[in-house]
This record gives sequence, C-alpha cells and structure tokens, in this order.
Amino acid sequence: MKEKINEILLSGNILENMDFLLSVIPELKFMVGFNHKHPHHHLDVWNHTLEVVRNVDSDLELRMAALLHDVGKPFSYQEGEVRHFYGHPEVSARMSQGILERLQYDEIFIQHIFYLVKNHDTPIDPNNLDNEFNLVEKRLQLQYADALAHHPDKVRQRIERLDAIKTSLDQKKPKVKVVRKEEEV
Repeated sequence: MKEKINEILLSGNILENMDFLLSVIPELKFMVGFNHKHPHHHLDVWNHTLEVVRNVDSDLELRMAALLHDVGKPFSYQEGEVRHFYGHPEVSARMSQGILERLQYDEIFIQHIFYLVKNHDTPIDPNNLDNEFNLVEKRLQLQYADALAHHPDKVRQRIERLDAIKTSLDQKKPKVKVVRKEEEV
C-alpha cells in the first residue's frame, strides 16, 4: 500500500488517484472543501495542499510533508471574522506521525516528516539550525511551496523573507570535499 502511495506522490497524479488516497488516508477527507476563511488564502485546504505538492521537487519526503502539512487544520481552527489556525502545525505533525505509523513507514522517514510538518510555518534561523542541513533545506523548500500556494496578493512579502533566509543558508552550506582515489599503477 505505501509503495502505491509513494508512486502516486512521486508521479504527481494525486487527483487521478484521489479515491485511493482518501481510502487509505481518510484524514485527508476533512481537507476537501474546508474553507480557510482567511484573506491570505484563496483556495480551500485541499486545493491549497495540492498546490503545495505541485510546488515541491519530486522527493518523497518533500511530497509527503506537502501532502500532510495542513492535515490538522480542520481540527485546530479558531472561528472568528477571520478563521485562524493557531497550533495547526503541531496537530498536523502528530496526525502525520500516526498516519505514517499506521501505513508502516520507517522511523527515520516518520521523524523527518514530523519535523518538516511541525516546522513548516516556523521561520528558519540560519544562525541556529535545528537539524541536519539537508533537512533544513527541505524545510525551506516546503516553506517556499506553501507561500506560493497562498493568495497571490499576499505572496511577495513571504517570498522576500524566504529569499533572505535562503541567501544566508547558502553562505553557511557545508562544503563537500570530493576525494578521488589515486589511480593504481
């Protein structure tokens, strides 16, 4: 089952396989048609999520984190003139962990998705990285994808903040030394 989920996510054919995904991850059903009721969003939670998935690279961790990053929104909103979703990253992360455990993903994969989902709204501090560099870079990509799926009138400022973080991270990126084995004579 998880192999088919992986294949769907990596191919990007989510809509064509929506019935299957909703049957194996029923938590996703609550996102379909769930209105954000917020000026920073122009799509319902499900279509926003699909846009985020489209905006990330074809990398299984990124695609899974994109699919699940807002799964907790229908369970963690505060109603008002404008609907807010305080605490939804933590709720989404806990739900993601349960989903992935049920689907029997390995522990490291689950930990990575938990980290990405829990921190998808938390600004990255390039001076105090909280995880391995590769995972922080994936988090930044998820944040870009999420920002681009917001209302077009509200995107520019978010992207500018992310660009500044990216520039700072690029300067801190670990340099990989390429060691060539001496040719044998």
